[in-house]
Amino acid sequence: MSHMLESCRALPQCDYKTGDEVLREGQSTGHLYILVEGKVEVCKGDVQVSRVSEPGSIFGEMSVLLHQPHMATVKCLTDAKFLVAENARQFLDAHPEVTVIVAETLARRLNSLTRYLVDLKHQFEDQKDHMSMVDEVLESLLHHQGKVKKK
Repeated sequence: MSHMLESCRALPQCDYKTGDEVLREGQSTGHLYILVEGKVEVCKGDVQVSRVSEPGSIFGEMSVLLHQPHMATVKCLTDAKFLVAENARQFLDAHPEVTVIVAETLARRLNSLTRYLVDLKHQFEDQKDHMSMVDEVLESLLHHQGKVKKK
């Protein structure tokens, strides 16, 4: 992720205090955040999805790419510093090296999710209840292309 920080070093830096929300689920900012230092939690509703402290980690990319509100809340667990692309779509268009890093990050996440769902499928393939739906969910994720929204 040091490549991300290197590629984004010209962006303005924003400092946050412990407890501050960087992104709020359901809101739209059009911003892309790159963690410089600190530790944050990512929550979907009231469920903590992850804790992140790796410099160069990216937040807000799915909202920007899908033209949708943020899908999770990012809250600082410690004081934190971020580089911020305020017009993220324009920034990504102008910096293909950053766009590739974002794409690689999303591909890793999708790969992890797919492996997890395959494991679930194996664990519950003999079930006749709602867990048998894992197969349908996996199939949907693997083949769903969705509609492409123009810039």
